[in-house]
Amino acid sequence: MSGVRHVSTPLSLPEVRSQAVSGAFESTSGDRVDVPTYDRDVLTPSIVHIGVGGFHRAHLADYIDELCEAGHTDWSIIGAGIMPSDQAMADALTNQDMLFSLVVRGADTTDVSIVGSLTDFVLAIDDLEPLIATIAAPTTQIVSLTITEGGYPIDDSTGAFTPDAPTAAAHSAFGAIAAGLERRRVEAGGPITVLSCDNILANGKAAATATLGAANLFYDADLVRWITDNVSFPNSMVDRITPTTSDADREWIADEFGLADQWPVITEPFRQWVVEDRFAGKRLPLEDLDVIVTDNVEPYEFMKLRLLNAGHSCLAYLAALEGTETVDAALATPHIKAFLQAFLANEARPTVSAVPGIDLDDYVASLIERFSNPNIGDQIARLCLDGSSKFPKFLFPTIEAQLAQDGPIALSALALAGWCQYLGGATQDGAPIDISADPLKDTAIALAEQSVADPSAFLNFDGVFPASLRDDDRLRSAFTAALQALRSGGVKAAIDEVLATS
Repeated sequence: MSGVRHVSTPLSLPEVRSQAVSGAFESTSGDRVDVPTYDRDVLTPSIVHIGVGGFHRAHLADYIDELCEAGHTDWSIIGAGIMPSDQAMADALTNQDMLFSLVVRGADTTDVSIVGSLTDFVLAIDDLEPLIATIAAPTTQIVSLTITEGGYPIDDSTGAFTPDAPTAAAHSAFGAIAAGLERRRVEAGGPITVLSCDNILANGKAAATATLGAANLFYDADLVRWITDNVSFPNSMVDRITPTTSDADREWIADEFGLADQWPVITEPFRQWVVEDRFAGKRLPLEDLDVIVTDNVEPYEFMKLRLLNAGHSCLAYLAALEGTETVDAALATPHIKAFLQAFLANEARPTVSAVPGIDLDDYVASLIERFSNPNIGDQIARLCLDGSSKFPKFLFPTIEAQLAQDGPIALSALALAGWCQYLGGATQDGAPIDISADPLKDTAIALAEQSVADPSAFLNFDGVFPASLRDDDRLRSAFTAALQALRSGGVKAAIDEVLATS
């Protein structure tokens, strides 16, 4: 590559950026690394993002970087963390001037770029004040979130705000947002948008419920009225498979690309963002990118949650029981692939209505291709985190829809049986499984133990299963049969049996 610098030893990302020529840096392997050419020092900190992880950096931060590079915005992102675990991310990014490398791995190609849209990080682990002040700043136009499905204090059945305890709620993401909005109200900071980027149906509505709930809990009616008049909570659908970064990824990018990055992001080529066109303050020119801006996000949410997210969760526990570590390895296993294809085609797909601009059959086929990508290495263990929060949002709506029309549920029941068996803490060959991550693990494990004597006892998990499913005889029968098949013959035999009869 003529005129582009080349080094044989890893450089820090600020060094790489300073040595790049015409927005490019030649890696140790001779491949091009794109580097920001825009002046980060003149960007306006306009987005505060709570929950800076791999997904945020592969998605929203990537989109903002592209807008900055094209000269379509002068906005930047301030990352924010309130959990002790956020300290490591803050340290890693601060040490490299908030730059990070984005590694896009397709089945046959790999592209690496350095993203510059994050420009600062506020930690509010012990004291919310830095975050409150940042939300209240008049330059802030959007507070965005990726705090996972379990981070919303919302009852799945009623949709009501249900904080665990006032003290804990005060130091939660929504406690911080409410405090920041109160400061903004008092200081006349102007309208603002709260934008959830989490995998929750009607995530904007959930964010509004949680924010207003915290406002009611800690402040007076003046704040609630101000939020109603000055804050918008657009719904959105976000999609990009982004596995957890490993030490092997850090070593690979140092060896192959000469980049010393403490926390690179590994992701796939596919990305999708659908946003409701409802912004209270200033708005990004999202139409300049591959973003769908619409008045109705719901069809896209149903599509992703019931197909991609449910597909991930349904295969994950069965694959984990076989000791499979990555999604692509699971899809290379014929019976797991057959299970997923049948679940998507026969149970999930029929419950998804038409989606504007999307061919659903093509979308389902694309999921199989994406899950099979051998260069992503998406961890099965990551997908098995927090089943008690994920299944109600991803799978239960499909089961309820199929029960209502006397449709098939055997594959869904097998997925739930896989979760129950997984909670036993061992693969079918007896290797240990770490089941410590689920916030309701104590109850889940106790009910899984009860299911040894009474298989359907697991469905009595009333913190997860609504009465409509707990009390349904057909689901109990299908679940019992699936769990018994898993225990008597293992995953492959259980899948073969259900595929033969469904």
